[in-house]
Amino acid sequence: MHSNEYEAAFGRFLEQAEYDKASDALFSLARAAFQAGWLAAGGREAQPERIFTVLRPEAGPEKP
Repeated sequence: MHSNEYEAAFGRFLEQAEYDKASDALFSLARAAFQAGWLAAGGREAQPERIFTVLRPEAGPEKP
C-alpha cells in the first residue's frame, strides 16, 4: 500500500494529457510488435471490411 499522498499524486498524473499520449504510444507499440509476430508466424494481414451500412429512406410518395 502507498500513502494517500502518493495515491493522490498518481491520480493527478493519470488525469494529465501527457499520460494519455504516453499510454497511446505504448499501446501502438504493443500492437505493432504483436502484428509483426503474427505475420512472422504465418498469420494473414487484416483485410479491410465493411463494419456498417448507411441506410437511406426508400424513394416513394412524399408524406404530408
